[in-house]
Amino acid sequence: MSTRPHGYARYRLDGCRCYTCAVARSRYDENRTKAITAGTWQPWVDAEPVRTHIRALRDCGMGLRAIAAAAGVDRKRLQAVTVGRTERGTGPQEKIRPDLAAAVLAVEPTLDNLAPSTLINPAGTRRRLQALVAMRWPQQHLAVRLGMTPNNYGAMVRAEHVLVRRALAVRDLYEQLWRADPLEHGATQAGVTRARRHAAAHGWAPVGAWDDDTIDDPAAYPDWTGQCGTWLGYATHKRLHIPYCDPCRAAYRTYRQERRAIRAAA
Repeated sequence: MSTRPHGYARYRLDGCRCYTCAVARSRYDENRTKAITAGTWQPWVDAEPVRTHIRALRDCGMGLRAIAAAAGVDRKRLQAVTVGRTERGTGPQEKIRPDLAAAVLAVEPTLDNLAPSTLINPAGTRRRLQALVAMRWPQQHLAVRLGMTPNNYGAMVRAEHVLVRRALAVRDLYEQLWRADPLEHGATQAGVTRARRHAAAHGWAPVGAWDDDTIDDPAAYPDWTGQCGTWLGYATHKRLHIPYCDPCRAAYRTYRQERRAIRAAA
């Protein structure tokens, strides 16, 4: 008995002639005829870009089973693309269906897709913890909430890589605490004062300086002023006594050079 869901594939591969499968076959034929008439019929695409993407995902720590689950396809279909069908003695597929290609190419190596033991860049994890300290959360409180000793916590913050499971735990903690007042959750006034001073002394950006889309990007910079990367951002840094960021320094240098050029040409 086939476990394949009812639809076009079951009609073709398993010979099912139930109403659902028959309708799926009819719609497929109708869409195929329209596409052929319009000159857009493309039943197969090159499999090599998909193989390249699968290799990149595996290099990031995703197994073939995890890639298949994220793409919503059967793992055997990916095996056919990468190594071929061993039971048939065939090599990797050279052509695949467009829907399979689109599903696999849409998979990204996000934290939720990677194996818990995978080592990743610690930038996002470190920034989230630093932002919470800048929001006056004592680091010993963060360590306790993560189920870590102060020594293990410190080692994680300084490490060149972090485990995915740790990164996920820190992400969840960040979501829980970024709007919370540490004084209402057991921190002392002395503790929050020390945390704020420590963050300021080390130039750690607060929560509001990071965007969810960039906080995990190692090349990204915090937007301290809402105008960082412009000469206006530089002026805001100066007015509010905020440590200057590199994008604002660069923008201000460019602004001064342009001003000198205009004066020289006058």
